Order: sequence, then structure tokens, then C-alpha cells
Amino acid sequence: MSGAEKKTKVRVALVGDSTVTDRSGWGKAFSSLFVESVEVHNFAVGGRSSKSWYEEGRLPEVLQATPDYVLIQFGHNDQPGKGPERETDSSSTYRDFLRLYVTEFRAIGAQPIILSSVVRRQFDGRGAIRSSLTPWAEAAAQVARQMEVPFIDLHALSLAYHEQIGPEKSWAFNPEEDDVTHFNEEGGAAMAALIAGQLDAAVADLAAHLKK
Repeated sequence: MSGAEKKTKVRVALVGDSTVTDRSGWGKAFSSLFVESVEVHNFAVGGRSSKSWYEEGRLPEVLQATPDYVLIQFGHNDQPGKGPERETDSSSTYRDFLRLYVTEFRAIGAQPIILSSVVRRQFDGRGAIRSSLTPWAEAAAQVARQMEVPFIDLHALSLAYHEQIGPEKSWAFNPEEDDVTHFNEEGGAAMAALIAGQLDAAVADLAAHLKK
């Protein structure tokens, strides 16, 4: 990369779990929505929680990339049953890690953006989704409000979206038959579009770089 490119490129970092990755999440599709003056670097790692991603020492790599914006989405692997190395309490430790990320990214001049976790596509017999991620989604919203950080409620957006299109169309996004958490290419694009649709209200400066 030339010196001129370093000065003119807008850098966006993605931090999160598998639902954010390029392979099984919305990261790749999100990257494609921006004009060429934007670089999107995906630091999301499958199977990680807000706790384990940090404790594995992954933060310095993001800081060294000097992003202008950082989208942060954790929650799936923070839930009970994921093991003590990953689990967090939605009322305490999960919030602590989100606050840590916000503080660290602000310290290098980056704009953190908190997203609540994309919903799992688990329908009941009436076509409604009963999400176990709600406590973490609410905690993310509260941290964003308290720290005055832009917030995108991807949990609510994705839940409403999937209930609207219904189970059959929703499950067409499954990369494998019984995988209602991750996405194939079509599903990742749908989630990326939901996020992009909120950028103008959440972070207008970044939204200005979306393709028209």
C-alpha cells in the first residue's frame, strides 16, 4: 500500500464471532457494500465470545491496523453452556468487555459501533422466534447508551426480518440443513443489508461511503 493510499483510505474493522466472519457470517457481504476508498478488515473469529476473543490476545492486531471505525458484535458464545473460558454474564462481565473495547478503540481515535447479536433462526410452531440472546442484546444497547456509542440493534432487526419472511425462506439462509445460526452467501448479504440500512442514522460519516 502506498503512502497516498494510507492517507486516503477509510479503514473499517469488524470484531466478533462466526456470524461476523467472511466465511459464515455477514462480513464479506458488508465489505462489498462500500466504495473503493474504504478498506474493511475482518478480525472476527468463529467460536469466540467477548471474553475469549480478548483473552486470546487479539486486540493489539486491531489497534495496530489503526481503523477509523470498529463494528463490535458478540453474544452467541457468551451464553451459558459455552464453557468458562467463553461464558459471560449479561448483567456484568459481558458489559465489562464491551466497555473495554470501546475504551481501547477510542484511545486510538477510532469510532466504535456496537451491534447486538444477529438472532438465531429458531422458530416456534406459530412462526415466531423466541430468542435466548435477548439479555445480551439489551446489555449491548445499555452499554452503547451509557458510553454514547452508536448502536445498531441487529438482534431486533434480524428477528423482525426473519419473522416477516417466515421459516421456510429464513432457513434457506442455512449453510447446512440444521445450522440456524450461520449464513450462506444469500443470508450474509441479507444481514449486511440490514446493517447498512441503519448506518445513516447511526454513523452518517461512514454511511456516506456506501455504494449508491
